[in-house]
Amino acid sequence: MGNAQSGFPGGPPGDKDKKKDQKKKWEPPVPTTIGRKKNKKGPEGAAKMPKVHPTIRCNLKLLKMNRIHDYLLMEEEFVQNQQLLKPQEEKTQEERARVDELRGTPMSVGTLEEVIDENHAIVSSSTGPENYVTMMSFVDKDQLEPGCSVLMHHKTLAVVGVLQDDADPMVSVMKLEKAPSESYADVGGLEQQIMEIKEAVELPLTHPELYEEMGIKPPKGVILYGVPGTGKTLLAKAVANQTSATFLRVVGSELIQKYLGDGPKLVREMFRVAEENAPSIVFIDEIDAIGTKRYDSTSGGEKEIQRTMLELLNQLDGFDSRGDVKVIMATNKIESLDPALIRPGRIDRKIEFPLPDVKTKRHIFGIHTSRMTLSEDVDLEEFVMSKDDLSGADIKAICTESGLLALRERRMMVCNEDFRKAREKVLYKKSEGTPEGLYL
Repeated sequence: MGNAQSGFPGGPPGDKDKKKDQKKKWEPPVPTTIGRKKNKKGPEGAAKMPKVHPTIRCNLKLLKMNRIHDYLLMEEEFVQNQQLLKPQEEKTQEERARVDELRGTPMSVGTLEEVIDENHAIVSSSTGPENYVTMMSFVDKDQLEPGCSVLMHHKTLAVVGVLQDDADPMVSVMKLEKAPSESYADVGGLEQQIMEIKEAVELPLTHPELYEEMGIKPPKGVILYGVPGTGKTLLAKAVANQTSATFLRVVGSELIQKYLGDGPKLVREMFRVAEENAPSIVFIDEIDAIGTKRYDSTSGGEKEIQRTMLELLNQLDGFDSRGDVKVIMATNKIESLDPALIRPGRIDRKIEFPLPDVKTKRHIFGIHTSRMTLSEDVDLEEFVMSKDDLSGADIKAICTESGLLALRERRMMVCNEDFRKAREKVLYKKSEGTPEGLYL
């Protein structure tokens, strides 16, 4: 009884220690809604992706997908570049085709020597050798004749065309398309000179039957010579205005070319064009540039000028008749010309232009002052009767200078003092600025 009373209630103490030693098993917590956010319903909740913790297999799959993505990016970039480059290539081809059309097929120029048959011919190129070539079917055979210029293919040398007009461009520039405005009424005096040039140039072109009835040949050429400013070029302009013939104007210095043989070739081309457009007049101004007397010279330039003059001599009086081609030459140094150039047969009439006399001066003053407003004190007889050697160009310069002096003083009328000052200025310039009596 005593042992039972002295022990722990509820059982022996060893059972309690055993219960403490035993570990408690893990149990999931009881689910509760306290402190947790409620899941949102609707589109926002559906779009939210759950968190995924990648494993080894997912990482490998990600690397594979990245590699495929890089490949697709490269392919997309390649396709875009091809789309960009394709229009550029097409555009480049179109531009090349357009340039080829503008430039055309390279061709060379040759000379037809002989026609063998309808499809073959012998041509000579600029390099020298002769070739037996074919002629294309589209070439006009009627225009082919020995000596004509033809177009040849640069590789096969086949004849592909005929050059119609092979005239030098400089000759085309010499041809006057528009007649000058000067007429015979603008020429002061020179009645004798006008009559002689009409008999030598105009009448043979308009009425050649008169010379046939007379039994003489009309003159081939005329040379106008005299001191500068006496109206030689002005009279040639009046001839070009009055005649309906083709007028070719050339300065003697234009016939002097740089390369050997170009000067004589230009002379031949000039007369050939004049003959094709006959009746025609060839006016060569300042002929002393190429027509000086010949002498022995070691200079290549002087020899080339002499060759040009020899070709001019041949064209004036050679085996070929010139027909309705008249030549007018002008110079102020006829004594320096070669005798062979101005002999009868080449230049049949020589017309001298002297300084104007009193009557001619009065006429020239009247022409140039007809449109000027002159005051009442102007006395033109004072200048007409003066002993000064005035040419027609000097009289024109005096009238122009007097008008400029009146404009300087804001006057619309020219007085006699303006003419006096203008005459002194023109004479001072004419004497090269050297006062008379300065050097004794």
